[in-house]
Amino acid sequence: MKLSERECISCRGDAAALTVEQCIPLLVELDGWTIVDGLLTKSFKFKNFRGALDLAILIGALADQVDHHPDLHVSWGVLKVDIITHRIKGLTESDFVLAAKIDCLKN
Repeated sequence: MKLSERECISCRGDAAALTVEQCIPLLVELDGWTIVDGLLTKSFKFKNFRGALDLAILIGALADQVDHHPDLHVSWGVLKVDIITHRIKGLTESDFVLAAKIDCLKN
């Protein structure tokens, strides 16, 4: 099953973050996402501010729907998305699922 078809699962506070070895096969399923300083991150480029803002609004609605909320940084022509499971301060499979769902919004 593709990542975008999976569900984001709420994380328990005692859950363990994925190791680097566990992240790699999930990361290769994503287009343009990287792991930087423990965050799953991607920058989306646009021709103007409005394009970045529009995608941020779509991501906000998706985040509320799946109850998993990324950090969004909107600037002129760029939307930077950082994902982490805040409760455990690490990455979980749900972070990669959310990234895949975000990519579906952009396409």
